[in-house]
Amino acid sequence: MPRVGRKLRKWTARVLDLPQDVVMDVPRITMIAGLQLTVENHRGVLHFSQDRLRLAMDRGELEIIGSDLVIRLIGGEEVFVEGKITGVLLHPGD
Repeated sequence: MPRVGRKLRKWTARVLDLPQDVVMDVPRITMIAGLQLTVENHRGVLHFSQDRLRLAMDRGELEIIGSDLVIRLIGGEEVFVEGKITGVLLHPGD
């Protein structure tokens, strides 16, 4: 996104008191007790196994680490994962 557009969206979110994840199209990550994880605004699954899930983001990758991971729901921009989640790592892109 061009720099001016990003600044305009940030300003709009602040002035209208809107959540930045809605206006800026950044990922929203919700985890419940290390057993369930929902990621919104992802750009696709890069890798999935029982112990690792990698998701593409606008600026980098998100990695979920654990055991017995299962994707319960996957949509265009949302993924819901269950299992024993032991780590969530954000790898910033260029």
